[in-house]
Amino acid sequence: MDESPEGKLWTLVRKFFSGKTENPIEDVILEARTDGELEAFEASMLINVLRMGRKQVREIMIPRTDIQCVEQNASIQDVAELIIEHGHSRIPVYRENKDHIIGVVHAKDLLPYLLNHCETPPDPLSAIMRPPFFIPETKNVKNMIAEFQAQKVHMAIALDEYGGTSGLVTFEDVLEEIVGEIEDEYDLPRPEDIQVMEDGRHLVAGRTSLNDLEEETGVSLTSDQVETIGGFVTELAGRVPMTGEEFDYLGHNFRIEEADSKQVYAVSILPRVETFEIENGAEEQ
Repeated sequence: MDESPEGKLWTLVRKFFSGKTENPIEDVILEARTDGELEAFEASMLINVLRMGRKQVREIMIPRTDIQCVEQNASIQDVAELIIEHGHSRIPVYRENKDHIIGVVHAKDLLPYLLNHCETPPDPLSAIMRPPFFIPETKNVKNMIAEFQAQKVHMAIALDEYGGTSGLVTFEDVLEEIVGEIEDEYDLPRPEDIQVMEDGRHLVAGRTSLNDLEEETGVSLTSDQVETIGGFVTELAGRVPMTGEEFDYLGHNFRIEEADSKQVYAVSILPRVETFEIENGAEEQ
């Protein structure tokens, strides 16, 4: 009989406080996953929640260069077009440059003016934009969540030590740190889990599990901390690698095909030379 979520939780609690293990909580969760007491996604979410308390805003934010924003003299139509193009519901407004964010325009606040043009004010953005919420990029993510709840906001502008804009962070960024990437209708399509490229490399989606990778390609990778290829190359690099970076491990070559500041979305893998030559030789016979 499958144990209920409440039952699984109490099993973990008893195991942690039983005195039978000196391992930290993460090790207990991984042990529970190995014992079948937790599903893979449950263990991953629990570990991600625990690690959230050790992360800073700058580790999960959208970097300054990727922020979509408008200048204070932009028209309502300009903002509407930006929202349609990128699918964001909140657009920062700046004066002179991105270091001077002066407000945030919400998509829903545009509707009255878009539906009735005669009521558009002379200076539309200043009339409808809301005050921006600022936080230091070094703030603990757990504390940031508490501030979001207290201030009833869903987005913040992250500032560096000099008061300049270093990035932007939303509640969605926090959720993605826990459950993985949240795709919506505005996200660009990404490759299927595993595809074979003309040069013999395997194009693999970052979310592909290490078990599926081995079953489909024969590339065997193991880790006690992660379960996906995206997580594996991140662990290998000691950080989130950038698009175009390459790594060699156990004779395999890994090339990052798509990544941002938060996670890896696609990796191409060239199996170790002897394996590749054997497979090609078998095909030619």
